[in-house]
Amino acid sequence: MARRGDGIYQRGKTWWLDFVHEGKRHTVRIGKGISKTVAGEIAKVKRGEILKGEAGIGPKVRKDPTFEKAREEFLKWVDTNKKPRTARGYRNALKHLGRSFGGRRLSHIDELSVERHKRTLVEAGHGTAANRQLAILRSLFNRCRDDLKLYDGVTPRMRLVREPQGRLRFLDAAEEARLIEKSAEPVRTIVLVGIHTGLRIQSEALELQKQDVDLSRGFLTVQAAYAKNGRTRSVPLNRVARAALARIIEQTPGPFVFAKRDGRPLRSIRKPFAAACEEAKLTDVTPHTLRHTFGSKLAMAGVDPRTIQELGGWRSLAMVQRYTHLSPTHKAEAVERIAQNSPTVFTTRPQAEPGERRVSAL
Repeated sequence: MARRGDGIYQRGKTWWLDFVHEGKRHTVRIGKGISKTVAGEIAKVKRGEILKGEAGIGPKVRKDPTFEKAREEFLKWVDTNKKPRTARGYRNALKHLGRSFGGRRLSHIDELSVERHKRTLVEAGHGTAANRQLAILRSLFNRCRDDLKLYDGVTPRMRLVREPQGRLRFLDAAEEARLIEKSAEPVRTIVLVGIHTGLRIQSEALELQKQDVDLSRGFLTVQAAYAKNGRTRSVPLNRVARAALARIIEQTPGPFVFAKRDGRPLRSIRKPFAAACEEAKLTDVTPHTLRHTFGSKLAMAGVDPRTIQELGGWRSLAMVQRYTHLSPTHKAEAVERIAQNSPTVFTTRPQAEPGERRVSAL
């Protein structure tokens, strides 16, 4: 990303103009997918427009809103284009970002200030939250420039924290039984639904409405508005899931399957779920572990990857491979079945008698 003497440089396929005039820095996007010569000619025009504006000749062309103004307009776009629960996540992240960048114009939010914000979160043990906030901040810059036309500057570079992959945790039969035993309602039913249907607890199970559950036919519907991949899907109900849902639907007021006493939907089960895991002596278990367990159970039952993908609403088969890891015990049992069904018995070949001719296999 070397800068030329005329102040233009290229990042990726996009050309930028970056120059300082009377102590004030100007960074302007020139264009994408154009040649160096064309970028130079456009830069001359852009520079002239800016200098004329500062001299009072014609209107200023620089668009540089405050963080608060950019956040306000960006959230309007989010509310229109994102799912309700996703929009709430954006609002929460932007609230935290406002503590570091409130009162600044977007052009004053540089790489150094972004790095300070990230470091503060990382040092507090919130590396994953830092990545989510930086991704949303980057989206705010790009959206305000490319779609909302509020900003014509550059997006600061944001280096994300490397997140460890770790192993995908799922429950074995004994752990599953302990968790169900220690869970109080409605968490107990949510656990059963998670394990036996694979619903994403936060975005799908807690948004499930009674009209989306067909007990007579034995399936439930995840509406596109709440599905991660944006597609409506039907999930068959086995006898465990059907019995659990029938009971909770009968007991719960209002339109939602999982609701409070006044009929309002549950927003989170984080605290009661963590308490149940502690009593059950389970570690490294989150509500999403239930979805891992669903996928793993299907794989160990011999269900083909394409069917697992459709049942769980995974976007790609690659994701199915990541989720449907098999337990070492199941692998060992699979290999042992080869020996059980084999007609071949390994024995030590007897020594040849004196004078007996042995035919070579070679």
